[in-house]
Amino acid sequence: MAEFHSVTLDFDKCRGCINCVKRCPTEAIRVKNGKAFIISERCIDCGECIRICPHHAKKAVYDKMSVIEGYEYRVALPAPSLYPQFNNLDSIDYVLDGLLRIGFDDVFEVAGAAELVSEMTRSMMKRSDCPKPLISNACPAIVKLIQVRFPKLLPHLHTLQPPVEVAARLARERAVKKSGLPADKIGVFFISPCPAKVTALRHPAGGERVVDGVLSISEVYMALLPEMKKIERPQAEQISGISGISWSYTGGEATALLLPHYLAADGIENSIKILDEIENDKLGGIDFVELDACFSGCVGGCLCIENPYIARTKVRYLRKYQPVTMSHLADYPGKEEKDFLFEDEVEYDPVLELASDPVKAMEIMLQIEEIEKKLPGIDCASCGSPTCACFAQDVATGKAELNDCVFLMKKELEGKLSGKEQNDGKATV
Repeated sequence: MAEFHSVTLDFDKCRGCINCVKRCPTEAIRVKNGKAFIISERCIDCGECIRICPHHAKKAVYDKMSVIEGYEYRVALPAPSLYPQFNNLDSIDYVLDGLLRIGFDDVFEVAGAAELVSEMTRSMMKRSDCPKPLISNACPAIVKLIQVRFPKLLPHLHTLQPPVEVAARLARERAVKKSGLPADKIGVFFISPCPAKVTALRHPAGGERVVDGVLSISEVYMALLPEMKKIERPQAEQISGISGISWSYTGGEATALLLPHYLAADGIENSIKILDEIENDKLGGIDFVELDACFSGCVGGCLCIENPYIARTKVRYLRKYQPVTMSHLADYPGKEEKDFLFEDEVEYDPVLELASDPVKAMEIMLQIEEIEKKLPGIDCASCGSPTCACFAQDVATGKAELNDCVFLMKKELEGKLSGKEQNDGKATV
């Protein structure tokens, strides 16, 4: 079965420009015959191509609201980044109540689960066997990036399930008790800010699937807005405080750990630089690293409505007069840290390897070096590959032809024309 990706290409809208080719962090996009195509195994669903495409040819696939109708009891898992999409929101309870009005029977805040993860992480980091720096796994695009580009850092990845998975498990258990229905009659749906989370929840890197559908913030927002305007006094009650709500933007997760030595960075390019520093042992004295593929964190996800910087300001407003935290592991009797660990290890994905056989890989590497010497080295991407080095690799592996390079083609044509002129001159004499 083909690997699922939330990021897809609308072939009809594609104009064959190279904007997406140049911005893809894993060099997963090429342009051939005037159209882009995505190399599926390299894609990490970061959504960078969706943001950059001027023709809206890249789009995210997610479940439609109608998917909830297939279940007798429906539970919504709103991401904390949903809240700052609304203007003049002074209480999260309006959003939670609105979700009950548009077809859900229960709501479990992912922000509440985030507070549980923060609590368990603080405990883990006090132990001597905890790797330093510990790298957050909350952003699935970063996890996938580490899998394909930075396998040496896999032991540094957090082993606790991210908040959405913790929320899904707790929400289903609570729904079974409240409804009396079997688990298969209960639908649990995450409201996502980005395509990476859609992909990760459909095909988790370290365990079984725990949600029945992933909806987009943008679509849920449109359904919520008119219903929220009708609410005079909300009935739902939030279970998250400052630390949980703050997970919606970069730095929120790290600050919730109450550590003096942490690093938080946003944007896929900045994240790659940080991972390079960690891999090369140039980043000492840091205990925890939080990286987000999207600028400003989850509020910058391409399935959101609001400008990420405005959304971050709204989060700061929502934090006012809130308790520091409202959810604690003690609120869930019988639950321990071990219950929320990944069932399987996150493994290296060798999609960027030239060949599985080291000897063959070395031969290809030598071919690449020889081909690269012939190229102009200006990384114009006119050939459809992002860089000259990448194009050389494509040629060496049989995925491109050397004359796809317009500079080499021009040079060849000039040589032929020059030769023809000389021959014509000789014929005239």
